[in-house]
Amino acid sequence: MLGIETSCDETAAAVLAGDGRVLAERLWSQSAEHAPYAGVVPEIAARAHLARLPGMIEAVLADAAVAPAAVAATAGPGLIGGLIVGANLGKGFALARRLPFYAVNHLEAHALAARLPGLAAEPPAFPYLTLLVSGGHCLLVETHGPGAHAVLGRTLDDAPGEAFDKVAKMLGLGWPGGPALERLAAGGDPARFSLPRPMLGREGFDFSFSGLKTAVATIVAGYPSGALPERDAADLAAGFQARVAWTLADRARRGMRAAKACRVLVVSGGVAANATVRAALRAAAEEEGFA
Repeated sequence: MLGIETSCDETAAAVLAGDGRVLAERLWSQSAEHAPYAGVVPEIAARAHLARLPGMIEAVLADAAVAPAAVAATAGPGLIGGLIVGANLGKGFALARRLPFYAVNHLEAHALAARLPGLAAEPPAFPYLTLLVSGGHCLLVETHGPGAHAVLGRTLDDAPGEAFDKVAKMLGLGWPGGPALERLAAGGDPARFSLPRPMLGREGFDFSFSGLKTAVATIVAGYPSGALPERDAADLAAGFQARVAWTLADRARRGMRAAKACRVLVVSGGVAANATVRAALRAAAEEEGFA
């Protein structure tokens, strides 16, 4: 199968075998194109997808040295311009060769990607608990199989990746903000500034990050120059990062206790690349007897 992904600011194409093995893949990040604007510009993203995707498809087909029997492309959610580029190229490829075309929900793909061969010694068995943490989404879901998901909780305001980017901008960091903030936080004291613990003591499984973001903005506004000394910025970044990690672990822990049939926690999305977040979630899973 030929797979195409163009939902945001990365262009990707891959060829997969029938058993899910990745035979060939290409990925292009548009970070350089969007860096001058400190965020993703939808039209620039769509044009970049259109410029690069045809060549990437040719490359993965050449690398795989097989003719695909079907085509799949991300259909949403995502930036509409990029989705149109990927879906139309995929549909055109499929139509010209009389192949079936599959529209894929990329949030479900996040939940199911953990079962791809080679990612783990043993793919997680259904059902399992999925925590999706990205720039646009935050969901806690029971995954029972393809097309079978039960949403336990979601963000009530900002997604965690969005909060990372906005706080990074407050601190005068570059874009993408998440990795820049993590680098700054590595040298900071997370306990120095008094920051709220979002959803502390609240029942349920929903998330919230806007109050934490506002607390950071209030602290930054207290500096007359509008710019924090490097030590203060590092400490504030570390404190913010620690609170996000705590919130994700707290809500995930509640979900693990409620999802009696699940014994595995799958974490996906860009924010899962943050080492502090991963460590907090790993500790929570171990405490609850989850893999």
